[in-house]
Amino acid sequence: MAGDNQKSSLRKDIDENLKRVYEDALKEDVPDRFKLLLEQLKAKESKK
Repeated sequence: MAGDNQKSSLRKDIDENLKRVYEDALKEDVPDRFKLLLEQLKAKESKK
């Protein structure tokens, strides 16, 4: 049973860490180069 508790605790730790990394990624700004590429794509699409 102790092994099950350790697995459960490990899964909980992994879940918390993944959520934290995901939340941090959502807070990051979109890089300027990516914004420029999106603008260029929109310009090409509007010319069609």
